[in-house]
Amino acid sequence: MRWKRSAVKELRNLPQPVIGKILSTIETLADDPIPAAAVKLTGTKHTYRIRAGDYRLIYNVLKGVLTIEVVRVRHRKAAYRDIL
Repeated sequence: MRWKRSAVKELRNLPQPVIGKILSTIETLADDPIPAAAVKLTGTKHTYRIRAGDYRLIYNVLKGVLTIEVVRVRHRKAAYRDIL
C-alpha cells in the first residue's frame, strides 16, 4: 500500500471520525483491491474509486507489482476535479 503525499495531506485535514472510516475502508483493500463496491474511472486503465460515507477514495491498482496507491481522499463534490 502506497500513499501519494497529496492524499496523506488531504486525509490529515479531515475530521477524526471520517479518518477512521476511511482507514478501515483502505484496510479492506489490502485483502481485495477491487471489491464489488469499487468503480473503475472512465478513461483510465487502473484507477478506481470507492465510497466512504460522503468521501471518495481514488486509488490505482498496480497489478505488475501488486500495489495499491491511494491518490486522493476528498469530499464527493471535489473528488473528481483535475483527476485526469
